[in-house]
Amino acid sequence: MTIGKFTAGLYNLGRDRLPDATSNPAPAPRRWSIVAAGILLLALAVVVIYTSRSAFSSPIALVVVAAIGLAALLLQLRLRRGLSAPVRAPLWLNVLGLVFAIAAIFADIFRLNANLMTIAALGAVGCFAVSGTAVLHALRKKKS
Repeated sequence: MTIGKFTAGLYNLGRDRLPDATSNPAPAPRRWSIVAAGILLLALAVVVIYTSRSAFSSPIALVVVAAIGLAALLLQLRLRRGLSAPVRAPLWLNVLGLVFAIAAIFADIFRLNANLMTIAALGAVGCFAVSGTAVLHALRKKKS
């Protein structure tokens, strides 16, 4: 056995140079998406910590949590890079959800009919849910 046979199998043995760093693309920074996720998690934590137990049976709490979830989805869309064409949430549906949410809050503040508050809150949650579902469906459609 000669040493020549073994040295031929050694990797790179000083003959070939490694490729330049410019040919290897750096991974996309995820800092802003992580910061945004942290802020939204903090918002949910504040809602949970500073809300009494009986308040969670209120429809207004559903509206707040649904609005925070929709904000998280829309913020992730804003921070996501590399989409060929922008994915947009249905504006009219989001505006309708905001109108329902404001109606539910006014019905709660001015002690209007409880059924009006419940219907308005569920309308807001429904609008936010359908809007989020439409955005997620568009994202999955682009991926495949």
